[in-house]
Amino acid sequence: MFYLVGMCGIAGIITNQTALLSVQHLKKMTGALAHRGPDGEATWINTNHTTGFGHRRLSIIDLGPAGAQPMHYLNRYTIIHNGEIYNYPEIKASLQQKGYVFHSQSDTEVILAAYDCYKANCLQYFDGMFAFAIWDEQEQTLFAARDRFGEKPFYYYFDGDQFVFASEMKALWAIGIEKQLNEKMLFNYFTLGYTQNPANGEETFYNGINKLPARSYIQYHLREGRLTRSLYWNIDVDFRDETITDQQAIARFNELFGESVKRRLRSDVPVGTSLSGGLDSSCVLAAIQSLAPRPYKTFSAVFPGFKQDESTWIKKVAGHYNAPNFTVQPDADRVIGDFEKICYHQEEPFQSASVAAQFHVYELARQQQVTVLLDGQGADEILAGYHKYYHWYWQQLFRENKKSLQHELRNARQHGITAPWSLKNKLAAALPAYAGWFLRKQRARQQLQVADLDPAFIHEHGESYYDIAHFDDLNNILYYNTFVNGLEELLRYADRNAMAFGIEVRLPFLQHELVQLLFSLPAGLKIRDGYTKWLLRKSMEEKLPASLAWRTDKIGFEPPQQQWMHDARLQEYIIESKRKLCKQGILKEQALHKKIQPLEAHAADNYDWRYLVAGQLLC
Repeated sequence: MFYLVGMCGIAGIITNQTALLSVQHLKKMTGALAHRGPDGEATWINTNHTTGFGHRRLSIIDLGPAGAQPMHYLNRYTIIHNGEIYNYPEIKASLQQKGYVFHSQSDTEVILAAYDCYKANCLQYFDGMFAFAIWDEQEQTLFAARDRFGEKPFYYYFDGDQFVFASEMKALWAIGIEKQLNEKMLFNYFTLGYTQNPANGEETFYNGINKLPARSYIQYHLREGRLTRSLYWNIDVDFRDETITDQQAIARFNELFGESVKRRLRSDVPVGTSLSGGLDSSCVLAAIQSLAPRPYKTFSAVFPGFKQDESTWIKKVAGHYNAPNFTVQPDADRVIGDFEKICYHQEEPFQSASVAAQFHVYELARQQQVTVLLDGQGADEILAGYHKYYHWYWQQLFRENKKSLQHELRNARQHGITAPWSLKNKLAAALPAYAGWFLRKQRARQQLQVADLDPAFIHEHGESYYDIAHFDDLNNILYYNTFVNGLEELLRYADRNAMAFGIEVRLPFLQHELVQLLFSLPAGLKIRDGYTKWLLRKSMEEKLPASLAWRTDKIGFEPPQQQWMHDARLQEYIIESKRKLCKQGILKEQALHKKIQPLEAHAADNYDWRYLVAGQLLC
């Protein structure tokens, strides 16, 4: 039996100002996080009245009193923890050999023992998704850390008198921390669609509230009032193992991916999977079936009649593995009805209606009493799955191997890939530094010319535009999307949507040793013979239906957003949001009279969708 704590809500206050810390404050914070842990709450304040922790519990796995939080250890440490350490039995066995004694079967106690043994270096041992905080009473120091990819959230506020943190920002607002809009982030969201600042991983849409970046930890030394942040893990993006053979890479991938799936199946409650019909979620289901064959419930969003509907593929994959499939069909009515609830849980803007579709998939899983879902998220970023990656690879080959380039272009075209390859791409390949400069200047000009924005708003924030990254090889753009700008945004969507229904989402592709392997491989193992994700396809081809393993049409998780935006009620919602933005001096008055432009979910200039979300969330 495994005693993983599961998804929870954590909150805390550290301060020398006694009046700022009380049980009432902690309960207000945990009350705002009740959806993250509806099965119980607890608070704790130390004897010096300098540190208080609050915890909301979601009993996904059998959790006895010995595993309750806040948890104390060695009369020195106290922890609150959100998430799971999948390899905690292995770490526990190693610590027991060193003489550590355990009084519970939980992964939380293993974190405490590992911290006592290794201090900050304990993070190197963890395979998991987590955000936790440990108070060291002896040193009067807080140690807080977040997982390598940012699966679990951690927000904080520090003003010199108090350090306050929580799983979600609403817990900070609950005790009076100001909700002040960060207009620089808003400017870049409207003009670029960015929900992150690539240059500052701590920045949020609210001034004064920071997020702890992925793969980072914080130490707050109360006696000195000193806060430090450190990066504990990174990938050597320049290292390539050019000696590895195809068969060695396939064998190593299968070993690590299988181990990752096996660990993420550790559960005493029903496990299911999200099933989009695409390659990644199908590979997860295939790996599960090879390790523990039985009928696993699968959950999908379908859109009959929509050109991007994946119903046929979903049925084919589910049928292949005899996996019961449950579907939900989100429509404009459901999106409108749940929109405020979705915004409440997300807290910050989101890019498209795909978030709403995912929200309803998790709701469906909850209705079917499945509380743990394995999901294929992350594979596109680490294995070069998006069609946009073709031109990066082709530009790399243009410089390194023009014969291979012709082979790749010819095969891609035979597969129906229409990614552009023109004189502009050749110039960018030959002059990458100039191309980067040109694209940055071009995008900056475009940002300053968004017609709906109030000139005063542009004047105030137009100089704070985010730099547009430009890279000259495939691995570097994959690193950027995995660790700097891209993946963490998707992980935020999934965490908030899952927590709205008490669902735990586990991501087998985001196992750090697997990711390290993939970044050490030559680009030709990711894109080859015109196929994206070549290594994944080759590794899993015998476990998948043949037509799926080498499928080349990349759809992604896309709902009929354009169709929904034609709905009169949703258009009225957009107009209402634009009204709010006009009143705040963000949009021109003329924007109210401009015809709404319904666009597909992944359209670059999806301005009306952004106005809709921002008006609801931020005004």
